[in-house]
Amino acid sequence: MGLLLCSVLTEQPPCRLVHHPMKTGLQLPAFRFFEGRGQSGEGQVLIMAPQHLYSTRRAPLGLLFGLLVTSWVTSCLSCQNSNNFALISTEESIHKESETKETRGEEELDTEILEVFQPTQEWQVLRPGQAVPAGSHVRLNLQTGAREVKLQQEDKFQNNLKGFKKGKRLDINTNTYTSQDLKSALAKFKEGVETEKSKDEQARQATVKQLFRPIEELKKEFDELNVVLETDMQIMVRLINKFNSSSSSLEEKVAALFDLEYYVHQMDNAQDLLSFGGLQVVINGLNSTEPLVKEYAAFVLGAAFSSNPKVQVEAIEGGALQKLLVILATEQPLTAKKKVLFALCSLLRHFPYAQQQFLKLGGLQVLRSLVQEETAKVLAVRVVTLLYDLVTEKMFAEEEAELTQDSSPEKLQQYRQVHLLPGLREQGWCEITAHLLALPEHDAREKVLQTLGALLATCRDRYRQDLQLSQTLGSLQAEYQALASLELQEGEDEGYFRELLASINSLLKELR
Repeated sequence: MGLLLCSVLTEQPPCRLVHHPMKTGLQLPAFRFFEGRGQSGEGQVLIMAPQHLYSTRRAPLGLLFGLLVTSWVTSCLSCQNSNNFALISTEESIHKESETKETRGEEELDTEILEVFQPTQEWQVLRPGQAVPAGSHVRLNLQTGAREVKLQQEDKFQNNLKGFKKGKRLDINTNTYTSQDLKSALAKFKEGVETEKSKDEQARQATVKQLFRPIEELKKEFDELNVVLETDMQIMVRLINKFNSSSSSLEEKVAALFDLEYYVHQMDNAQDLLSFGGLQVVINGLNSTEPLVKEYAAFVLGAAFSSNPKVQVEAIEGGALQKLLVILATEQPLTAKKKVLFALCSLLRHFPYAQQQFLKLGGLQVLRSLVQEETAKVLAVRVVTLLYDLVTEKMFAEEEAELTQDSSPEKLQQYRQVHLLPGLREQGWCEITAHLLALPEHDAREKVLQTLGALLATCRDRYRQDLQLSQTLGSLQAEYQALASLELQEGEDEGYFRELLASINSLLKELR
C-alpha cells in the first residue's frame, strides 16, 4: 500500500510516497499526509480526511488509520534522531569534507615548513622537501645536478643565535608595548628634554643678566653723567679735530695720535679715516717741527697703510712717500726714524707703483745712508729685511704669472717696471749686505743670509771678489757646526742652527 506524504521542510520535495504493509484484500480511500514543523521544532504530520467515504465505514476506518499514522510518526522521529536529522543538504556535507581536507593539508604543510635545513660555512646538499633559511647561499652543482647550500659570509656570526631550534617557531611576545605606547612615551620624553633645556636656558640667561646690564640702563646712566656713546667713526673725527686744533697742547696732540693708531688698525676704520679727510691731516703732521708729532703721525700712517691698497694709493697721491724719505734722510731721533721706517715698509709692500716712485726719489740712497750711520745700526736689519721682501715679492709675481700663463696682468707689468736689482747693484748694496753678516745676533745673521741668497744672481761676482765675506762665512760655518752638534746631542734633528749651517754651506757652494 502506498501513502503520499508532502513535506514542508526546507530543501525537500514537497511530497513523497510512503509505502506501508497492509492486507491485500483491504482497499483504502486516498488520504493526504503532510509533514510539517511546528513552533517547538518537532515534526508534525497533517492528515487530511478522505474524500468520498461512506458514512457507515468512517469510524472503524478512522481508528485503523490513526494506528497506522502513529506507528509511522514514531519510526520517522527515531530515524531523524539517530541520523542527526537525515534531512541535511548535500552541499553542507561537501563543505565539511573540503574543510577537513584543507585542515589536513595545512597540518602537512606545517610539518614540511618545520623541516628547516641548517646551513654551515661549507657547501651541503639540499634534499627535496627541505626549507632554506633566508639569506643562505644556494647554488646548483652542474656536475651532480644537486642543489647545495651554505651560509653567507656575513652570516657566520649570526649562526650562533640562541633559541633557534629545528622544528620550533619563535614566540613573539606581543603584549609588551604597542605603537601608541611608544609614541606617547616618546612625546613625554621630548617634553621632558624641552623642559630641561628651557630650565637650563633660563638659568643661563639669569646668570648673564647678573653679569651684564641692559644697554638702555647704561645709556640712561651715561646721560646722567653727561657721557655720550660714540661709534668708531665719531671717535676718530673727534681725535682728528683734537690733533688739528691749534689750541691743543703737544701732549694732547700726541695722545690723540696714540689713540687714533688703535682704531686705524682695522681696515674699515682706516678707510673711514680717508673718507672724511683725516688721513691727509695725519700726513701733514709729518711736516711738524716736533719730533714726537712726526713719530706718532708716522705710527698712525704705518698702521693705516698695512694691507690696505685704497689707503696706500691715497697716501702716494697725498705726498706721504716724499715726507717719509725726508725724515729718514735728515737728522731725527732714532725713535722717530723707527716709526717712519715702519710706515715706509707698510707703504711699499705689495704696491709696485709706490716702489717705482721710491726708486725715482732716491730711496735706495736714503736707506744706504741710514744703514751706514753709527747711531742707526739697529735699523740695518729692518732695512735688509725690507729689501729682501721687495726682491722676493717681484720674483713671486713673475713665477705666479708663469704658472697661470698670463703674461700681461696689470700688476705684473707694474712689477716689471720696478728695476730694483740693478739699482741695488749700482748703489753698492752687494757689499753693504755682505758686511752686515758680521752682526752678532743670530736673528740678524739669518735675515742677512736670506738677503744674500736673494741677491746672489745679481751680486755673484762681487761676492767672489770679497775676501772679507769668504772669511766671515768660514768662521760662521765653524761656529754653527759646533752649535748644530750640540742640537743633535740634545735630540733636535732639525734645529735652528742646523738651518743656518745649511744656508751657509749652500752659499759657499755657490761661490766656489
